Amino acid sequence: MSKTILITGATSGFGKAIAEKFAYNGWKCILTGRRKEKLESLAEMLIKNYNAEVYLLPFDVRNQKQTFKCINNLPSSWKEINLLINNAGGAIGLDNFADAEIEDWNTMIDTNLKGLLYVTKAVLPNMIPIQNGHIINIGSIAGKDVYENGNVYCASKHAVDAISKSMRIDLLKYRIKVTAIHPGAAQTEFSEVRFKGDKKKAKSVYEGYTPLFAENIADIIYYCVTLPAHVCINDLVVTSIAQANPFYLKKNNL
Repeated sequence: MSKTILITGATSGFGKAIAEKFAYNGWKCILTGRRKEKLESLAEMLIKNYNAEVYLLPFDVRNQKQTFKCINNLPSSWKEINLLINNAGGAIGLDNFADAEIEDWNTMIDTNLKGLLYVTKAVLPNMIPIQNGHIINIGSIAGKDVYENGNVYCASKHAVDAISKSMRIDLLKYRIKVTAIHPGAAQTEFSEVRFKGDKKKAKSVYEGYTPLFAENIADIIYYCVTLPAHVCINDLVVTSIAQANPFYLKKNNL
């Protein structure tokens, strides 16, 4: 019997790569995201290439009522969720604390932290009964070290690190695994969003070295999920070989 994965932020980057990896391996995929047309395009590709079973939930994780309504109204054949990937999130702006826009702060807190909490809370009633669920929270190395101008983005990812630890303790009695994965520099839409559509500036972030790619994170997640039932990777920091942490990155190391 196929297992079911629910992926937030599935329209691009890590989420899209994770969807493809799991669809290829026969998982039923519940895909969520704000951009309905991109979800539909991804679903079409997964069905065509992998004959995948796909269910789309276009909603914004920042909207508490919408999040609970969409997940609570899943058809009965989709309610047994084995794996939740809390991937929706991002950075907006790279500004000094004094110059940062409060609206950017609100968006990051609402998406990176509150959205993760809403989705997890909504999914748990569908996961607890099976007593073998797995939650994977996508954090960041920004959740391990604070860097200049990272302020609220770093704070939101530190919160993801903390809530993952707390979830792991609270959900232990339900045999639900909780894994936090903290990627370093990865070439996705991340920098375009952070620099608010400035493609040239975003591209420069990845010049002179080979960063992580979305497929790398998808492969790592699949490995974590397919370990024996008694094994859980709790916390994993992942960078390319060119990067040691947020402060040390050696370029010209292609």
